[in-house]
Amino acid sequence: MTAPPEPPEPPEPQRRILVAVDIERYSRRENLQQYRIQHDLRRALAEACDRLGLRRGDWLTQAGGDGELAVLPAGTSEPRVVARLATTLDALLRERNRDLAAELRLRLRVAVHVGLVHVDGANGFPGSAAVTVCRIVDAAPLKRALAAFPAAGAALIVSEQVYDDVVAQRYEDLRPEGYTRIRVELPDKDFAAVAWITVPGEPAADVARVLPDLLPEPAAPTSPVPSAPAAPARPGGGFSFGNLTTNGPAAFGENSRAVSGLPEVPR
Repeated sequence: MTAPPEPPEPPEPQRRILVAVDIERYSRRENLQQYRIQHDLRRALAEACDRLGLRRGDWLTQAGGDGELAVLPAGTSEPRVVARLATTLDALLRERNRDLAAELRLRLRVAVHVGLVHVDGANGFPGSAAVTVCRIVDAAPLKRALAAFPAAGAALIVSEQVYDDVVAQRYEDLRPEGYTRIRVELPDKDFAAVAWITVPGEPAADVARVLPDLLPEPAAPTSPVPSAPAAPARPGGGFSFGNLTTNGPAAFGENSRAVSGLPEVPR
């Protein structure tokens, strides 16, 4: 038998913005509803990009029936994508969905990550960054957040790197307090990560109340406290101590998950 040809040597990966979008409750719809809502998704993404000045025609996309994975062009503004894309989609879809029956509404989960990716893969976009953005868009906490706000058109999740580099720096007037820190766990995919969720137009406190996977925000760094000089030994082997102040632990461990009374996570 002839051996299969060796794959070509891959070129250097490129650091790009990756966006994953999934349609809520897609698989529960009838065939014709799925057909129409796929077209609605394309129109919504095109209109949002037009409003934001993003070159939708230059996006490299890998389509799925219920969404898409997109690699954005080099040089695309990370702050603009993070701050405006999901918010613009949310505004468009709130208006579109207002007078529609529930089974006709288009509601989206949106994920944003940044990392190295091969843009010329034979069957997609090889790279851990593409895997990460696809995993976090499928996270149960994000599904729960969108389900909890029926009027919302979109819910956004960003990776911890995007949060640290863009949201926490308050680019484009972003408000870090509007994001909720959660842990994403997909044991069947051998994946776990920290990410941040926001639902445009909804208070972060209300979002936090419906999420069982909350993590405390990392403590702000503090200046090191100089250690006190060693106390002299007393006769008989004892030690004398000055004032002693004890502090709580500086790091947070895993939180327990409270799941009773929570709504079913939509698929």
